[in-house]
Amino acid sequence: MGRSGDLPRGLLERFRVRDGVFPEDTDCTVLHVDMDAFYASVEIRARPELREHPVVVGGVGGRGVVCSANYIARGYGVRSAMPTAMARKLCPHAVFLPPNFAAYQEVSAGMMRIFRELTPLVEPLSLDEAFLDVAGALRRLRRTPAQLGAAIRERVQAEHGVTCSVGVAATKFVAKLASGLCKPDGMMVVPAGEIMDFLSPLPVSALWGVGARTAEKLTQQGLTRVSDVARTPLPRLRRMLGNASAEHLYALANGVDGRRVVAEAAEKSIGAEETFDVDQTDREVLRRELLRLSERTAASLRARDLRARTVSIKVRFSDFTTITRSKTLQVPTNLSQEVYRTAARLLAEQVPPGAVRLIGVRAEQLGVGEAMGEQLTLDAPERGWREADEAADLARTKFGTAAIRPASLLKARPERPDR
Repeated sequence: MGRSGDLPRGLLERFRVRDGVFPEDTDCTVLHVDMDAFYASVEIRARPELREHPVVVGGVGGRGVVCSANYIARGYGVRSAMPTAMARKLCPHAVFLPPNFAAYQEVSAGMMRIFRELTPLVEPLSLDEAFLDVAGALRRLRRTPAQLGAAIRERVQAEHGVTCSVGVAATKFVAKLASGLCKPDGMMVVPAGEIMDFLSPLPVSALWGVGARTAEKLTQQGLTRVSDVARTPLPRLRRMLGNASAEHLYALANGVDGRRVVAEAAEKSIGAEETFDVDQTDREVLRRELLRLSERTAASLRARDLRARTVSIKVRFSDFTTITRSKTLQVPTNLSQEVYRTAARLLAEQVPPGAVRLIGVRAEQLGVGEAMGEQLTLDAPERGWREADEAADLARTKFGTAAIRPASLLKARPERPDR
């Protein structure tokens, strides 16, 4: 499934989000985020002149299979996992590109960081899709599930130059169906009380676990729609499919899916990054932003009683070329000034000039507080900085994150241009 043509147009329009008008989304705490033609989109981001051309990633030498195809190529019938030879016959004028997995992994990591800023309950399914449980984020951020979905789509496009589709629902199964049906670059919300209206007209192939063979069995018995499976007595389904498959499909067809979003293990690093509204060439602006991001990163370390042995920066230029530079410290730290000094030195010594779209700071090789060791020189400046950081942390706890900031951060940040 996953093609909007499989859903009657009236229902498709009923659940699709348009013009910022969101359907009722109470109890819709599961989001499924799926990148649009991910590998191809990352390649086109680096080669914008290909935006209006059919693009296929994979099998450049004529052998192998298609990894990804943009939506123009899909219009000619090209699909992922298709033999490249067949793709060339279907679309001989397509641009075939070799995969660049390092680039895809970098964008994927950035995307997952965006998700985890909203909720720790993120379950990646692959490089380009994940489930999110946003129940806690709704209370903390005072936003609706659909508003969070819209914010994710906006940030992913702004920070990484690619688009994603989002399904919002009460269950994983329905959220994943919804994201597939609103592609590309869309969002669909299925209210908890309208799940059966959404599911009933879909073909049986929409049910998780129904492949070609199972679909054929069901069709031979006159069961062509999800509503047919939902109305079929369970004993009959068991005779047709066996106990396990029958119970699984019967539950899904009736909108029942008790699986929870299972978070992946915690990241091995902590960091923050910023996408500028206007590309920046002024190194003073970049240093001020590094200072702000270093403060955030170090405060997060201290809040978790962690210290970092390595500090890294990420710089993305206006053409989306991205570089990372890192330095391993002699003594692990969670001091704001130490993180900033290291980041600023990396910027000055290892980053070439150019218009910068995004800059980030990350603390890596983490360990728990005192177990990582500490500066022992009694008159070292780190002692004063630690006391200052602890005082600042206390003030922020009482009065908010903006209560204490270095004086240089009081300068105005670059304004957003008129649009």
